Formats: sequence, structure tokens, C-alpha cells
Amino acid sequence: MATEPVSTTAAHPNLTVLTHPLIQHKLSILRDKRTSKKTFRAVVAEISMLMAYEVTKDLPLVPVQVETPLETTTAYQVSGKKLTLVPVLRAGLGMVEGVLQLMPSVRVGHIGLYRDHDTLQPVAYYFKIPPEPEARDFIVLDPMLATGGSAVAAVTSLKEQGAVRVRFVCLVAAPEGVERMREAHPDVQIFAAALDRQLNEHGYILPGLGDAGDRIFGTR
Repeated sequence: MATEPVSTTAAHPNLTVLTHPLIQHKLSILRDKRTSKKTFRAVVAEISMLMAYEVTKDLPLVPVQVETPLETTTAYQVSGKKLTLVPVLRAGLGMVEGVLQLMPSVRVGHIGLYRDHDTLQPVAYYFKIPPEPEARDFIVLDPMLATGGSAVAAVTSLKEQGAVRVRFVCLVAAPEGVERMREAHPDVQIFAAALDRQLNEHGYILPGLGDAGDRIFGTR
């Protein structure tokens, strides 16, 4: 298995699958139905931190002068772009803490969406992001990219408020969701730990890892 993030195929130019061994190892724990909710929650945070490391690897740097204990030297810091995490409630909340461990100074917005189990369409109930969205880089967090309805709705809401730079990070994606995002928002790059086979008749990802929100919070 490759150890660098790679684009899947030409069929999904908007998708990058992160194949780092530690990410894949932790994903196997999340897939296992025997994993306890305590472990599931902890591993979601861990894998999110590892994924954030890869997702942000192209952030621009600027040189700065610093005084070491011995002399003045040139070092490098992330340039002034304003990073903002936007978890899609509620399952996306499980990914926030891990990313904050890596980038504790970022701001966090929230988008409340749920999928109607009959129509499979997203229903919005909450939206809150920091000011100046046009100046920010947004990272939308949601463990599952299934039909793509909620993901597309979240990105659409951000763009309607002025966002121009958006990335979408999930643990597991279905081809149907990846394609729906590409059709609606071809400029949005998706980062996932795996591209799974398909959706079942109820809109769940196969083989998937179940309902991430239920497994994180212990609900049904």
C-alpha cells in the first residue's frame, strides 16, 4: 500500500484518499462493530488529527525573524490566512477535538443539518460561522460522505455567505457522494480515509462503519 496521499482515479478528480498506514490502521478500528463507543470516539479524534496534518500540508508559509538562545535566524510560519473548522452537526463534532489538538488557534463554526430518513434530503436547522468568510479557509468536517446531500448543502451555505475556499474532510466516502459534490461544487477538494463501494437502499455506505453519529454519542 502506498504511504502518501493519492488521488483515486480520473473518475474522481475532486477526491484525495489519504493512505498513510496510521490512518488506515485507525480506520480498521472504526469499521469494527465490536469497537466500544469510548474507543470509537477517541479514534475518530486521532484519525482526524492525522488527516488534518495531510489536508493542510500545502498551506503557504512566510519567513519570520526569531531570536534563538544563541542567535537571530529565519524561521517559517503559516501565513495570515484564517483557518476555520466547520463541523456538520452532529457527527462532525467528533472530528473537531482531534484537529484542534493540531491547530489549537483555529476558529470553529457550526452547521446544523440532518438527513431525512425518508427523502434522504438534508434539513438545515443551525448556521454560525466567524465574520469575514471571504478571507477564510474553511475545512468542513463530517465523518460520512454518503449521498452527498448534507455535504453539498453545507458548502452551499458557506458560499452563500461569501466563502471562496472550502475543503471537505470525511472518514469514509461513497462514489455517489463524491460525484454529487463534484457536480455541485467542482472547486471543493474532498479528503477521505477511504472510498467505499456504494450506498445501500437506505443511503448508508457499504461497507462503511455504521452511523458515525450514533457510534460517537451512543444513540440509535
